[in-house]
Amino acid sequence: MTATDNRRILDYLHQHINDMVADLKRLIELESPTSHKPAVDALGRALADELRGLGGEVEIIPKAEVGDVLRARWNAGPGGVVILSHMDTVWDVGTVAGRPTRVEGDRIHGVGSMDMKGGIVIALWALRALRALDLFPRQPISYLLNSDEETGSRHSAREIEAEALSHNVVFVTEPPQDGAYKTQRKGVSQYTIRAKGRAAHSGADHASGVNAIEEIAHQVLAVEAMTDYEIGTTANVGVISGGTRPNVVPAEAQVEINVRAWTKANQQAIHEQMMNLQAVNPKAEILVQGGVGVPPFERSPEIAALFKRAQALAAEMGIALEEGRTGGGSDGNKTAALGVPTLDGMGIVGEGGHAVTEYGEISSLPERAAIMAAMLRETL
Repeated sequence: MTATDNRRILDYLHQHINDMVADLKRLIELESPTSHKPAVDALGRALADELRGLGGEVEIIPKAEVGDVLRARWNAGPGGVVILSHMDTVWDVGTVAGRPTRVEGDRIHGVGSMDMKGGIVIALWALRALRALDLFPRQPISYLLNSDEETGSRHSAREIEAEALSHNVVFVTEPPQDGAYKTQRKGVSQYTIRAKGRAAHSGADHASGVNAIEEIAHQVLAVEAMTDYEIGTTANVGVISGGTRPNVVPAEAQVEINVRAWTKANQQAIHEQMMNLQAVNPKAEILVQGGVGVPPFERSPEIAALFKRAQALAAEMGIALEEGRTGGGSDGNKTAALGVPTLDGMGIVGEGGHAVTEYGEISSLPERAAIMAAMLRETL
């Protein structure tokens, strides 16, 4: 693909920036909280129509518990690229009525504008530009839109992993990190520690009690001490509970813990520390449950090379593109952990994901769509 073709793509997308904004506004207003299957399915049907109009062979994969998964394919076969987006958001149906979408300068404010309706618009318009300019590649392209990413993609993991394994690379349309594509994400582990003691009257019989809250306090300190900022591993005690009344020595207490790590080795090391915790008070008992939830998205040489190619193509169009990493997880963790080179953060630039301040930068829409279109033209 020539630099001239890249510029044609970018020019076409700049000419259609108002259409891109209109599409984003429409998708925002098709509210799609993970927990509301009818709403997610309505969005899926609308997107299915769009993808058919772009020449895709569309399949709606039914799901009972969450919204149906949507998949479109061009030049079906092994190899090529899978684009990965999610249709669900964290915002309840009715939120848009109270906080209508609005455009102020270069920003479009709206629930899900950045996470990740903007990413969907970028993918759609990358495909549309290639089709309109007669530059559509011959290699296989698949576009998978899942419906439960915000709750961990438990119901769509099978489709995500199968699609990734049948292609050479994965493009994820999550928002970038301060404008940078993401080539590394932390893995996530979850644990619960339960302490069991012995109840007793806090005044008349305090000495015979075994205080479960005291024991869990020792465990909190042990867990927090596992944090190592030098290697980027964090162990966070986020929820604590226990006891019944102030005048009763508590017999039970528990904590919930979230662990993040950059590498599988560090994730496994802290897992072993967790599972080897022992009660400090010999009269108390503890039970540690949990483990790895999401593997780390590690920056492999193949991922580094994939980013460098995207950066070079962006430069041909006069767009500066940087590389970044984040402690948050995405579906990209799943695909990268399978050994499939993955580029993440290919969506709209913005801020405030999951917050009332959420917005996307309008000027990034044509630029990010142009980079994706150029990458889709590469033999990958």
